[in-house]
Amino acid sequence: MPKLIGNAPNQVPTNADLGSMAFEDRTNYITKNNPVHQPFRNIIINGDMSIAQRGTSSSGITSTGYYTLDRWQTGIGSMGTWTQSQSTDVPTGQGFAKSLKMDCTTANASPSSGSSFVLATSFEGQNLQYLKKGTSSAESLTLSFWVKSNKTGTYIAELMDNDNSNRHINNSYTISSANTWEKKTITYAGDTSGALGNDNGNSFTISFWLGGGSNYTSGTLQTSWGSLVQAKRAVGQVNLADSTANNFWITGVQLEAGTTASDFEFLPHDVNLGRCERYFKNVVQNNASSGETHLGMAAQYTGTVAYGTFDLGYRMRTIPSVTFPSGTNYYDVNGNSTGNQINAPGGFVNLGDGASLRGRIQLTQNNTQGVAVWYRFSSNAPSTATITASAEL
Repeated sequence: MPKLIGNAPNQVPTNADLGSMAFEDRTNYITKNNPVHQPFRNIIINGDMSIAQRGTSSSGITSTGYYTLDRWQTGIGSMGTWTQSQSTDVPTGQGFAKSLKMDCTTANASPSSGSSFVLATSFEGQNLQYLKKGTSSAESLTLSFWVKSNKTGTYIAELMDNDNSNRHINNSYTISSANTWEKKTITYAGDTSGALGNDNGNSFTISFWLGGGSNYTSGTLQTSWGSLVQAKRAVGQVNLADSTANNFWITGVQLEAGTTASDFEFLPHDVNLGRCERYFKNVVQNNASSGETHLGMAAQYTGTVAYGTFDLGYRMRTIPSVTFPSGTNYYDVNGNSTGNQINAPGGFVNLGDGASLRGRIQLTQNNTQGVAVWYRFSSNAPSTATITASAEL
């Protein structure tokens, strides 16, 4: 039996004492100075581009909106026409299965002064209080990501404080090799001015610039925190819109407190999806095989108006904007599909920090007042018919 303690209280066993006994390696355990495995350290939601509730491809994009990948907003102002897709082109051996791809289909080689093109994602202030922004102890932030494009040159990544007169800080990175996945790491100093609101509002945004006119490129790049100056936002940025041959891929986006980048934090699919559904949710999609998906129960208030509830299943950030598809005989009530529609639902109520869909179901066909009814997508509704709810920042 090897000797496990020395002869004095401050002595510890040596390797020779321990022999072949196995001990757990605690090198990467969470400590104050080594938070390598701290859960949810990545501020970005859906940084691995795995969730795409709106669809996996969208073409003809010329303006700002959410098109495919959850939590990623495309901002385009007079910078060509684009197809966005969830791509399977990913860096080899890094554990990623998906990336976000932008494909230029109509070029704009000479953008106007006010033209702009960004990919952006935003965050609630109540999730960022640990950054201690606006105090002398403000945390530095490190951004890491994988990127690929045929268009080499300088690109800009910007952090924006939306709560304090749009304070911002910008840094450049270089795509060095065409059509080659490259990992980039950028560290931003902490901001000792301007605390973020402790609420569910849009407090913070990160933007990946892909092009900009002279209104955004004519100054000196804002590489320290300061009040918004438009001309300092995208200085040196290449114009990805200058050719229909141009493509851009990005994945593995991570933003975390500290001055070093840790390995990308992969989350289980259900956790990642749940975090995305706080902001956007496909509430119900029609069953492609039966075409008669049950939606809910209601009580007939008048001959043409029924009141019912609709279950979101996951609490959303705020009262959502809800979209009900409509078309000839899309819905039926109690099995009668002769023209029932859901029109102008309303009266949604806030429950705590989220929302429940509790509103009026208005039907175009008469039914008996006072009876209980069930309603569903009818066999006439397309399999793509989807009820969606959006509470995006």
